[in-house]
Amino acid sequence: MVSVTGDRPPMGGDTVELSIGGMTCASCANRIERKLNKLDGVTATVNYATEKATVNFPDDLDPHLLVAEVEKAGYTAKLPEPPKPEPAAGEPEDDLAPLRTRLLVSIVLAVPVVAMAMIPALQFTYWQWLSLTLAAPVVVYGGLPFHRAAWTNLRHGAATMDTLVSVGTLAAFSWSLWALFFGDAGMPGMTHGFDLTITRGDGSGNIYLEAAAGVTTFILVGRYVEARSKRRAGAALRALLHLGAKDVAVIRGGRESRVPVGELKAGDLFVVRPGEKIATDGVIEEGTSAVDASMLTGESVPVEVRPGDGVTGATVNAGGRLVVRATRIGSDTQLAQMARLVEQAQAGKAQVQRLADRISGVFVPIVIALSAATLIYWLAAGEGAGAAFTAAVAVLIIACPCALGLATPTALLVGTGRGAQLGILIKGPEALESTRAIDTVVLDKTGTVTEGRMRLVDVITAEDENPDEVLRLAGALEHASEHPIARAIARGAAERVGGLPAPEDFANVEGLGVQGIVDGHAVLVGRPRLLAEWSQRLPGELDRRLREEQAAGRTAVAVGWDGAARAILVVADTVKPTSAQAVRDLRALGLTPVLLTGDNDAVARSVAADVGIDEVVSEVLPADKVDVVKRLQSQGRTVAMVGDGVNDAAALAQADLGLAMGTGTDVAIEAADLTLVRGDLRVAADAIRLSRRTLRTIKGNLFWAFAYNVAALPLAAAGLLNPMIAGAAMAFSSVFVVGNSLRLRRFH
Repeated sequence: MVSVTGDRPPMGGDTVELSIGGMTCASCANRIERKLNKLDGVTATVNYATEKATVNFPDDLDPHLLVAEVEKAGYTAKLPEPPKPEPAAGEPEDDLAPLRTRLLVSIVLAVPVVAMAMIPALQFTYWQWLSLTLAAPVVVYGGLPFHRAAWTNLRHGAATMDTLVSVGTLAAFSWSLWALFFGDAGMPGMTHGFDLTITRGDGSGNIYLEAAAGVTTFILVGRYVEARSKRRAGAALRALLHLGAKDVAVIRGGRESRVPVGELKAGDLFVVRPGEKIATDGVIEEGTSAVDASMLTGESVPVEVRPGDGVTGATVNAGGRLVVRATRIGSDTQLAQMARLVEQAQAGKAQVQRLADRISGVFVPIVIALSAATLIYWLAAGEGAGAAFTAAVAVLIIACPCALGLATPTALLVGTGRGAQLGILIKGPEALESTRAIDTVVLDKTGTVTEGRMRLVDVITAEDENPDEVLRLAGALEHASEHPIARAIARGAAERVGGLPAPEDFANVEGLGVQGIVDGHAVLVGRPRLLAEWSQRLPGELDRRLREEQAAGRTAVAVGWDGAARAILVVADTVKPTSAQAVRDLRALGLTPVLLTGDNDAVARSVAADVGIDEVVSEVLPADKVDVVKRLQSQGRTVAMVGDGVNDAAALAQADLGLAMGTGTDVAIEAADLTLVRGDLRVAADAIRLSRRTLRTIKGNLFWAFAYNVAALPLAAAGLLNPMIAGAAMAFSSVFVVGNSLRLRRFH
């Protein structure tokens, strides 16, 4: 995601976010930012990737003046619109459709033009006129965005990649028109010969339609890839806001009825049944349950709640029926605050600007000046207008970046294709730019380093007790419970001892555990306090082991029957078997791993010790995760973040490089730059290596593309560049760039 941002605007006065249209590169964002900042009391930052301007302005300034100022610079701006209700059904609007149509039309028309120019066997009588018919729509319609941008840049005395593309393609197309209508190129039987001698001529028999159509199409490919990447900038916010419940069972006038969440008001009572999402932030009035808040907080163990406890919207009720009083709704909820965090992190993300744009800013004026100087020189030397114009236009044509148009798209295409085979999805070229300088990798714990769900990890029995019998009786009782820890025990018991008997007289003891009759035994499973109430105290050794497990951050559940405490069952979120190797791989890349989690410190340090991580930050909220990433960045570190949950989304967006586990939430995936499909942390190291390799390939391609231009310019200026040499050089440069990109297919 390319963005141009300064420091955050100071608080004070009013702040508005303008939607900007018409930007084609990072320099456009710079231009708008400078224009706005010239107004008295105005501080603006413009983000090219999200096409937004965040503007802080005095209270007495009409925000419509900000819009007018942007429009004076040649762009469009819109003030924020009030939120619209979401359509009930139908496909979302595809804002890439016009660009996609332009690209597809250009590809269909340009391919035969390039083929006829490069393959002599296809050059039938009057083939050149068919080329003109096919190439004209590509140059005019396909290249319209570049011509518009070049005109805007010209009015502001600036030059970018768009200027180079527009000038080069129009020069090639205009010269081809002149050669066809007024020169010898339109004569029957005209062909592109294979004369490689360096001679000076008037160029009246040469056409460059394949260069004009090919360059336009290649650059459109790159523009489409970039536009798709930019479009995803807002997808994380949309995914985040869709996480909440869509409707809610509200109690009004003593009656329960389901209404859309938007109709819920602060103070309303609403019902949350087992398995349902909690509609909004509130306080429990009735009922007890366990709430799974892992996607928001990262806490791996469900939180026990009872009347008076607060709950957060979009978390899941994993246990009993709850009646909740709404305290915060709409934009005040924690979910909405997280959405703002993601948006702020994305808006403040300063990526490296396009290398091609930066070079173009210097290269384009030099080329245009050299072309004009060539024309003047040859006219003054008495070579004739034909030869002078041939040399001048040749300078523009040879500078036209055919290989440059291929440099990024081909490497990205091959790199992303190879990545997909390896389970790595790369969102766009901007994601690659960040990998170069990464020195710190922040790893979320739950679902990234660990499995992300509770498992039965140990059965510790009193002397002479059979572990399988403990599992059979405890598992049968827990199988009747909806509690997440109970489900983990039941699942583990079923895997180890097979079928479980059905319990009788099952009862849930609020906040303590469960009890019932299994095969004639009166069984208790839960906290030690539950067993103590039935005079079943844990023996000394079991009590010691229970405290040890709790100190290590694991959950220990006591089991007793027939008047005696018999065992403890240990439940924990287990470390993935590949995580330790993944940490070693990341260290081998020169990266410092940091474990970051909302879970408690004992659990975090236990996991860190298992996988070989020294630096641990625990017990943090989603907002704190962003702050941790910012703190590391303020220390001069370049940070990659690997996560999988909603609670990681803002930190993934804030990090210089965000990597989401494909087994995680859509919000995390949308907020990240790379997605690791398999959910294997070892792929993170592969992703960084592949990204660095792809970026090196793109830079190599850009170097050779420009080197070809620079090397050929003196020949063009000297009038010694005949069309075959120009075509061969351009073709060789393009073939080299493609071949260099294809080497990425061998990445392992």
